Amino acid sequence: MANPISKDDLKDAYSRWATGVTIVTARAGDRILGMTVSAFTEVSLDPPLVLVCADKSSNTHELIAESQAFAVHILRRDQEALSNLFASKKDEHRRFEGLDYQTGSTGAPLLPGVIATLDCRVRDAHDAGDHIIYVGEVVGLELGDSGDAGAGDPLVFYDRKYASLTK
Repeated sequence: MANPISKDDLKDAYSRWATGVTIVTARAGDRILGMTVSAFTEVSLDPPLVLVCADKSSNTHELIAESQAFAVHILRRDQEALSNLFASKKDEHRRFEGLDYQTGSTGAPLLPGVIATLDCRVRDAHDAGDHIIYVGEVVGLELGDSGDAGAGDPLVFYDRKYASLTK
């Protein structure tokens, strides 16, 4: 019989996978929340589908489930502070204080100044251990201005810290 795999070993293995960093936002009524997410990927071009994985214990997950919508923001390399703000569970209800944002067609908050924003309606939700996998149909898309400094350079996470791509 194989030895059980520990959570620490899994975290060590997963940390060796470089990922982009996103913020996923949602709105339900007057409540708006968001969370930093590295478990994001494209699924299909036709129809346009993406997926995000949300921890079942996150408050943002509850808003996605209620509103059946979310927005994904692909962060620039100079947006570590924004990523950290949305990653911390402390003062989760205050993350949007002082932040500018627009409202997408789904009702989800859209943060400015990111590489790209995908406004999505939930198409499917799948129970997956301690997470829910949300498949979203992209109904709105905004690309950052390529003339902005660093607009094309993504924020990357590797080995439990932010990293840079080398060109």
